[in-house]
Amino acid sequence: MKNIILTADRPTGKLHIGHYVGSLMQRVKLQNKGDYSEFIVMIADAQALTDNSGNIVKVRDNVLEVMLDYLAIGLDPNKITFCIQSQIPALSELTTYYMNLVTLPRVLRNPTVKSEISQKEYDKEGSGVPVGFACYPISQAADITAFKANIIPVGDDQEPMLEQTREIVRSFNRTYNTNVLVECKAVLPENAVCYRLPGLDGSAKMSKSLNNCIYLSDDEATIKKKINSMSSFPRNIDEPGIIEGNVMFTYLNAFANDAHFSKYYPEFKNLDELTNAYQKGGIGDGRIKKFLNDVMQELLLPIRERRCEFEKNIPMLIEILNKGTKKAQDMANETLNEVKDAMGINYFEDDKFIQDQINKYNN
Repeated sequence: MKNIILTADRPTGKLHIGHYVGSLMQRVKLQNKGDYSEFIVMIADAQALTDNSGNIVKVRDNVLEVMLDYLAIGLDPNKITFCIQSQIPALSELTTYYMNLVTLPRVLRNPTVKSEISQKEYDKEGSGVPVGFACYPISQAADITAFKANIIPVGDDQEPMLEQTREIVRSFNRTYNTNVLVECKAVLPENAVCYRLPGLDGSAKMSKSLNNCIYLSDDEATIKKKINSMSSFPRNIDEPGIIEGNVMFTYLNAFANDAHFSKYYPEFKNLDELTNAYQKGGIGDGRIKKFLNDVMQELLLPIRERRCEFEKNIPMLIEILNKGTKKAQDMANETLNEVKDAMGINYFEDDKFIQDQINKYNN
């Protein structure tokens, strides 16, 4: 059987270049390779509500923004099933059943959950943390297992979530003596620098909430302004440049290739040559930022242009999502029925249960 691929994004804002190198590039590669029987891309609006319940407009308004970004980077609705999480009721029901297989300490020990809670600055006792937010690893497990997905393109920060999914799969199959649920594995970016792209300000992670992103839809002037404002180490131009922790060079490592040098910085053949020269001194950060801007403009211009074209046909986007969501509903319902069969709670479809009950009370 071929692979089943699933991936998702929260619609809390437009997608940025961290998403692009962390997961979106892998999705396009997997799509074009074609080694799969199903490829589901989900807009995880229900998950977004776990920490945005008081701002539903933010979530609603970004569903189509995310969909526009998907199409703009080259994801093809003829090859991929696009769907909206909240419109698939089976996912919530699966989450409920899986909650009984995971302890509360295990959920709160999840490194991704701990990191997210820390970033949002909830109080130490955790009294401000919504239950839905703390339990979203279980919801994510429902998303993955509902489609029996075994391939998940993600950034490395999501690996703890996938490990928890695998634990739930093993626990369910063991508890109910079945093999209904399938284990999954992550597909990480080929370039380790892309695992977790830092923010423009040097923060550990590029994040919409921290406002330290370059968005895929940013215009030319905005991109240039953001790159010029990037964090760098103060020094005189003749002093050696610092590479470690230098956000400019992290981005160049993620996005620049040899062709970019021949086109925009012909003094050097590749990034290694530039890095060595920068470390010796004599190259200012302004020149590095100019080169990085050239690289990013080349990457983002065609994405932005395609996005503008898709913006002219919003009804088509809605129809793609509507059609894909209906297909996803059918797939998730099929798995839900298998789960309920394994658990023995398919009362009205279980002829043996019905006959046993009749016999029990007739004897």
